[in-house]
Amino acid sequence: MFALVITLVVLITQIRACSIEDAITQITEKSVLRSELGTRKEMESLMSDMLQLERDVAWYSLHVAATAACRGSTETGGHGPHGNAVLPKQNTKSCADQCGETEYSVCDADVAIHGSFGKATSYTENVGQFYNYGCATPGNTNALFDEVKADEDGVFDLDVEPGYATSRYYRF
Repeated sequence: MFALVITLVVLITQIRACSIEDAITQITEKSVLRSELGTRKEMESLMSDMLQLERDVAWYSLHVAATAACRGSTETGGHGPHGNAVLPKQNTKSCADQCGETEYSVCDADVAIHGSFGKATSYTENVGQFYNYGCATPGNTNALFDEVKADEDGVFDLDVEPGYATSRYYRF
């Protein structure tokens, strides 16, 4: 009888020990999984933030390039007593009509620009293109060339050359 009681005590102790070890293992596994999920969410958030920063820098770079293209496309380089403006060009309007609806009512140019990615490796490499459609026509009417209508990642599309209206402030 004493041997039976000892055997039962040993079995119960082993069962409890396994249950405690199993519980500790399960808790540890859940903790690790939560930690991995938290880290994964943090990484996804950081990657999303990084993509947004890349978009912002790309659009900024395109806007600065458009400003330089507009400056170079005008006969006098832009003039008058006020600053000049570069507006995203609506694909269905002429520059003259679009600028005419703003305080920058004098159109100087309707430019489309395109640049290549990466660093140039030779002095004969074409790193960009530009075109001046003038002020009287809508220019390229393809909606893909309209920055406002483009999606957020449109700046990364290698086949798109957005248009910009170059305008001067004019007070009547």
